[in-house]
Amino acid sequence: MAYANLEDVKTYLLDLQERLCTALADEDGSHFREDAWTREAGGGGRSRVIEHGGVFEKGGVNFSHVFGERLPPSATAARPELAGRSFHAVGVSWVLHPENPHVPTSHGNVRFLIAEKLGEAPVWWFGGGYDLTPFYPVHEDVLHWHRVARDACAPFGEDVYPRYKAWCDEYFMLKHRDETRGVGGLFFDDLNDWGFERSFAFQRAVADSFLDAYLPILRSRRDTAWGQRERDFQLYRRGRYVEFNLVWDRGTLFGLQSGGRTESILMSMPPLASWRYDWQAEPGSPEARLYDDYLRPRDWLGEDEDREETP
Repeated sequence: MAYANLEDVKTYLLDLQERLCTALADEDGSHFREDAWTREAGGGGRSRVIEHGGVFEKGGVNFSHVFGERLPPSATAARPELAGRSFHAVGVSWVLHPENPHVPTSHGNVRFLIAEKLGEAPVWWFGGGYDLTPFYPVHEDVLHWHRVARDACAPFGEDVYPRYKAWCDEYFMLKHRDETRGVGGLFFDDLNDWGFERSFAFQRAVADSFLDAYLPILRSRRDTAWGQRERDFQLYRRGRYVEFNLVWDRGTLFGLQSGGRTESILMSMPPLASWRYDWQAEPGSPEARLYDDYLRPRDWLGEDEDREETP
């Protein structure tokens, strides 16, 4: 396996956290508070959280670098040959929960892991992506989101966006509900077959495109009027977000199993959420439209192009 430079990745990720926090705080008109932490078994991080601001009811942008003598079970379940290796894992994750129900929730992360064993070549890989979770979706917003994702992937091959878009749809599926968490985006993992430099460049391209994808949507919807009906639905749908993170999310499981800081790992949870027994959206309502048209895998950009070509 080609040489991998952990320090270069770490330097980039620390800068990414700075840039994301600066841009998001400017939009919010508030500021992030920082909480540095250390991990007894090795490593630590810095968590940055924003709450009750002009846009975000809660948001966080976290950096972590943890290391240890053996990988946790969540990392070796699919790759048992890595059991017993020491590891370093670095990453930045971010989750944004706006107060206005018309502004989508969004999540992203980029990470790098290297596992080593004396006398053997190190094994490393990149992972990450971002996804969008609207409650009252606007079709043009979804198209914009996916166009930015496609353009970020384009220099790396025509097949990259379709492959990682499909992986995102598959990954962010609430299997127990038979619905997607939102309208998808990009998800990739175990990326090393391009070699270190190209794989690292791809990770940077994805992470650096997030603000271009998200901020125009935020700015378009932040002043849309809303009331108790919209708030109630937002809280109900946030319950799905909690379900995914606690039941299916591999990153949450890795963090907890590796002895990471629980407060930082669960930063992704919304500040408020609700559950209602067997609630059903009224047919034809804006809430029903989310279920009928958006919470399933769709080829958003392909459908749009087909519509433009149809006379």
